[in-house]
Amino acid sequence: TKLLAEHSSPVMVEGNYYFPPESVNKSLLASSDTSTECAWKGTASYYSAQIHGDNVKDIAWYYADPKTKASHIKDHVAFYKARLSSYSKNQKSTLSQEALWRALTAELS
Repeated sequence: TKLLAEHSSPVMVEGNYYFPPESVNKSLLASSDTSTECAWKGTASYYSAQIHGDNVKDIAWYYADPKTKASHIKDHVAFYKARLSSYSKNQKSTLSQEALWRALTAELS
């Protein structure tokens, strides 16, 4: 098993933890062709991942070129809570978001 991301103090924005790029195991992620637009953060790009043998599309996102107000999360990676928790092997319903981010492991197949 390999950890997707681990950091002692990820940045919290709008209820989501954003992990610094150096704390994310990008070998477990694959670039997606999905992008979305946020009015104050800018254009988000997405990653997909293989977790426990399943392809999880757009499990994470980041802002490569954020707008000024979001510059502090440039290249930081955030993960969709619901998509991660559904693949967690550890009592997913009782994990807090912080515990999930710190404890979640993924297996490549």
